Amino acid sequence: MKERTLTRAELQLMQILWNKGEAFVNDILETLPEPKPAYSTVSTIIRILVSKGFVSYHSFGKSHRYYPLISRQEYTSQFMMNVRDVFFGGSNVSMLSFFARKERLSAREKRELIEMLEED
Repeated sequence: MKERTLTRAELQLMQILWNKGEAFVNDILETLPEPKPAYSTVSTIIRILVSKGFVSYHSFGKSHRYYPLISRQEYTSQFMMNVRDVFFGGSNVSMLSFFARKERLSAREKRELIEMLEED
């Protein structure tokens, strides 16, 4: 899948699909917090996700059960690599040091990070 990003509304619906595995528009709508958008709004966003290649569906007469074509992990990896490339010149070290300094990691978090890096 070529590099694509999701809007906030698309990501919200993808989160639901990732959690549920597959769902009808009504199932998605039920999961959304109040104030709930109109059925037609959710349906439109889902159709956009289909056209972007993030979602597909099984047909049951006139209704469709939607499911993700990309996993949460795949999308997260693609998204974070794009953040790294755009904001940190492709440098993992620059990105990691930015978050390490900005978030003021605890001593425990620093040790966990060092252990994780040493595993590879």
